[in-house]
Amino acid sequence: MKQFYQTCCTIILLSILSITGVFAQQTVTGKVTNANGNLPGVNVAIKGTSRGTQSGSDGNYSIQAAPGEKLRFSMVGYISQEISVGSTKTINVTLQSDESTLDEVVVTAMGIKREKKSLGYSYQEVKSETLIDARENNLANALTGKVSGLQVIKGSNGPASSSKIILRGFNSLTGDNQPLIVVDGVPMENFAGAKNNDFWNPSADMGNGLGDLTAEDIESMSVLKGGAASALYGSRAANGVILITTKSGRSREGTGISYSATIGIENIFITPRLQGQFAQGSNGIYDAKSENSWGPLITGQTVTTWDDSKRTLKTYDNLDNFFKTGVNTTHNIAFQKSLGENTSIITSASYLYDNSKTPGVKLNRLNLMSKVTSTFGPENKWITDIKVQYMNTTANNRAVGGSNAGNYYTTVLRMPGTMDITDFESGMNTLGTKQIWYNSGQTVNPFWAVNNKLNRDSRDRFLLNAMIKYKFNDWLDADFRAGSDSYSTKYDNKTYTGSSLQNNYGTGADNFYENNFIVSLNAKKDNLFGKFNGSASIFGQIMKQDYKSISVSTGELEVPNLFTINNAVGNPGFTEEVRKRQINSIFGTAEVNYDNFWFINLTARNDWSSTLIKEHRSYFYPSVSTSLVITDMISKIGGETPKWLNFAKIRASYAQTGNSLKPYQLLNVYSIGKDPNSNTTASKNKTLFNPNIRSELLKTFETGFDVRLFDRINLDFAYYKSNATNQLIEIPMNSLSGYEKFMANAGNIQNQGFEIVLGANILKNPNKFRWDMNINFSRNINEIIELLPGQVDRLVLAGFDDIKVEASAGKRYGAIYGTKYARVEDKNSPFFNQIIVNGNGVPLAADGIHYLGNQSASALLGATNTFGYKNVGLSFLLDARFGGVLFSGTNLTLQRAGMAAETVVNGERTDFIVPGVVSDGKGGYVQNTKAVSHQQYWNQVTNSPGNVGIAEQNIYDASNIRLRNVQLSYTLPKKVLGKSIVKNARLSLSANNVWMIKSYANGVDPESVYAIGTNAVGFENLAFPTSRSYFFNISLGF
Repeated sequence: MKQFYQTCCTIILLSILSITGVFAQQTVTGKVTNANGNLPGVNVAIKGTSRGTQSGSDGNYSIQAAPGEKLRFSMVGYISQEISVGSTKTINVTLQSDESTLDEVVVTAMGIKREKKSLGYSYQEVKSETLIDARENNLANALTGKVSGLQVIKGSNGPASSSKIILRGFNSLTGDNQPLIVVDGVPMENFAGAKNNDFWNPSADMGNGLGDLTAEDIESMSVLKGGAASALYGSRAANGVILITTKSGRSREGTGISYSATIGIENIFITPRLQGQFAQGSNGIYDAKSENSWGPLITGQTVTTWDDSKRTLKTYDNLDNFFKTGVNTTHNIAFQKSLGENTSIITSASYLYDNSKTPGVKLNRLNLMSKVTSTFGPENKWITDIKVQYMNTTANNRAVGGSNAGNYYTTVLRMPGTMDITDFESGMNTLGTKQIWYNSGQTVNPFWAVNNKLNRDSRDRFLLNAMIKYKFNDWLDADFRAGSDSYSTKYDNKTYTGSSLQNNYGTGADNFYENNFIVSLNAKKDNLFGKFNGSASIFGQIMKQDYKSISVSTGELEVPNLFTINNAVGNPGFTEEVRKRQINSIFGTAEVNYDNFWFINLTARNDWSSTLIKEHRSYFYPSVSTSLVITDMISKIGGETPKWLNFAKIRASYAQTGNSLKPYQLLNVYSIGKDPNSNTTASKNKTLFNPNIRSELLKTFETGFDVRLFDRINLDFAYYKSNATNQLIEIPMNSLSGYEKFMANAGNIQNQGFEIVLGANILKNPNKFRWDMNINFSRNINEIIELLPGQVDRLVLAGFDDIKVEASAGKRYGAIYGTKYARVEDKNSPFFNQIIVNGNGVPLAADGIHYLGNQSASALLGATNTFGYKNVGLSFLLDARFGGVLFSGTNLTLQRAGMAAETVVNGERTDFIVPGVVSDGKGGYVQNTKAVSHQQYWNQVTNSPGNVGIAEQNIYDASNIRLRNVQLSYTLPKKVLGKSIVKNARLSLSANNVWMIKSYANGVDPESVYAIGTNAVGFENLAFPTSRSYFFNISLGF
């Protein structure tokens, strides 16, 4: 009893002392600044305790501290300060740059942390705030203009479309050419585009992998461009790597809870150039049943319309009347906290709802994440990091492009301007069938299609990773990591009765799993001998992938609108695909530096891939890089650098990486199916596979420098050259062999260019006006050095009818071939290069298909300007693409229908003489004197030969300059918030796609690409209009 009594007294006494200590504490507030202004993200901690916080976006902080305790202010790249708490409740601090740590620690391949100054290759990082402020549904789009050498290629079917990322040009003929995406050490499948990119009947584009993520969960994105930067990831990283680090738990001011809400509206950004002077009809005569606009000049005349009513002819804005104002909302809530000294946690939830400007199109995305990091055991030698991330992306009625009857945008676009599209808004007539103005079986009422031709897809995705590390001592540790990326997509489509379209049903599911298991041993030792320091890591990895897809379609339904597979009139069509592969790897890296100013890094990786035969299964990838920090070297040997030179570094690297084969590219197999009588059939591929195929090989050289001047200017320059060999080439064969093509390794694709990253603090007064500017510029010259000399010099990447996108020896990747105007080719003729017309006075097409240009951009530019005055911020992003061309199927359709602005000249359609020559029948030419109507001219140009007419007519320069984003923000001062529960608050207004400053694409957005799932990104076909968006955001911290 006595012992119990003493214990109770002790507890009571300790409680009293604890309470006394709490009441002795006071709230200390202040602001942390640097030479440029407010400094967010500074760690403010009570020395000797686990209590701490961080400075907010305005540099302000607040913390409970007792007199006598010491506040420690620390941040990478700055000299830490310690200040004792006294009677004052306000402590302001200005941190000075630490020249010895001028380059922060960055995360590189396999999560290895290195000083940025030690890197021998190009490296760029994009912070969370930049990604969030972009306000993009698709995370890939948020990178536009932010990273030199990075191009984002966007799909053309609205806000839920895929986007494709290309780093330093195209390297592969058969691969997707995208960088590897790694989220917290876990590779993430970043599929892109529709499964079927056919010109006439494509499938729905169900978005790309990066579109599943939300920017709110991300701490930073690191872009590894060169071969040396990504070599540790082996054959999957030939096109570079994007490392995504999600947020982690850490102490925040207040409760650790943050909330943000964004509401946005969207409308049409760019509309095609339409004519509004001439009415529905043909040959200048009004025809209420015509689908074309070759009728009479609109003068206010009264006509009998398609429904036998009398109306005065006028022009309607059918695009504006069909599309609506879209609404976009995003909500995010997060809780992050340090639990004692050893454990931190973050839990977040985000929900996006996008009700598109395109009627019926909706996108929902739910993101949940929880991450726990903890140290434990004797001397805290054990470290664990566990994260669970769940995503659900659901879309209803994704817009589907292409020149088929199901693409209702075709009808909206080419509808005669003298017809009011709202007349058809009911969708159906009194007979219960689609309502349309003429009887063609190929035209679908767009309002009917919105409600009766439906599709839906839903993707559940998990990203899981776990790591446990043991620290043997201060220079040696080992860890084990396990990570998984898995998703399951279910989709279906339904077409109801009541139109010319077949009443049918289709459904399917995709399942993907990738598991990675990695063990590593890591060592870092200073003063190995003399002034030499070193570090090394060795890894072992097993990667397993498993993909299965099954889809079924009914064809016509027996019982109308009963959407089940068993209701098919005939045999349903089944498609099944299974892919499995495994890669086992051993790899490592070693770095040696001399006195922390000269660094040499070596990497080596050996992969064993299941997609190759045993003899070729093993392949080895080495790299070497070096960097020399000139300013540090001069300082270390006792010299002095000019005061205007803050930092200077030169670097160089060389690497060999690869591009692994897809599964089942070695041996021919039979495809099993059913004939119309339900008999089992087996068919073989028309390409003869080659078991001796090897993986593609990419050799990369890079050099560059990094200088920082006048404590204001940062300049990074990189030159690179890469050659991708061992491309997979399909060689033509004699069809008598039973095959049409033979698979072989050949080819050499070269990319070379330079990149400039320029940052400048133009004005930097902490309490007044601030102006920062960041510029990313890159120029890439791509060339197909060779394919297979003597056998193959052109390879079709994708195309339709008479328009092809090819890899052609001696030309840049993505050469566009098609029909062109026939011209006089005799250089000695006085009519040299003039267009040849026929006896009717309309242009002729030259025989065959010809080179019309190239899809590849030659240069990219992004320029961000950020201004600040006290708590007000203003920023805008200008970006530009220079070079490359685009074939426009939209303009082709409008010209054919008589709706394109170029079919009217100065408000008239007077017959005219086509400038050109006509054959004189004697082998020569005479000047053309035959006048033709505009309808005759455009009918010839757009319809002969083939479905794309003379393709040259609709090749446009894809160069463009636009004001991409503008944002105005205001951070509420601490004195306004006072002692409320809200610790920080920020309001912002922003807009995307603000102004197309310059474009040559004749009313279409040159960013809208049709076949995003292929490497042929040089054409668009009836692309849905891109959006201009406006957003209001409020972000609160509690």
